[in-house]
Amino acid sequence: MKHSDTTIALAKFCKETCPICTRARENGKGVLYQVVKIEEHVCPACRSYKKVFGKPAHEK
Repeated sequence: MKHSDTTIALAKFCKETCPICTRARENGKGVLYQVVKIEEHVCPACRSYKKVFGKPAHEK
């Protein structure tokens, strides 16, 4: 499935730059991990991450 440039850019931001998501993935537990689990339903970058990489933004 081909993703738009915007979707890919948002997914890349979530993976590499977002301070909340990157720390949540590093630790795999804690407050930020729980925040990202909730946030991924609202945040466009987290939703794009799931579309592009096929897994939720909080998983390693």
